[in-house]
Amino acid sequence: MAEHETVGSDKGIGLATLFTLLAAGATVAMFVAPGTELAAWGFAAAVTAGVLAVAAVHLFW
Repeated sequence: MAEHETVGSDKGIGLATLFTLLAAGATVAMFVAPGTELAAWGFAAAVTAGVLAVAAVHLFW
């Protein structure tokens, strides 16, 4: 049976939560102003924050 590692820090969970909330907030910009430059920046921010959230989980958890 495989042994489980214990998590030494909650940094991964905290960073993943932070970046997920930033991604969710950035998607609001896409719905508030569809078809504008603000929507494009909102999409870019949401994708970037989503990538960072996944990376935080993999690096720190």
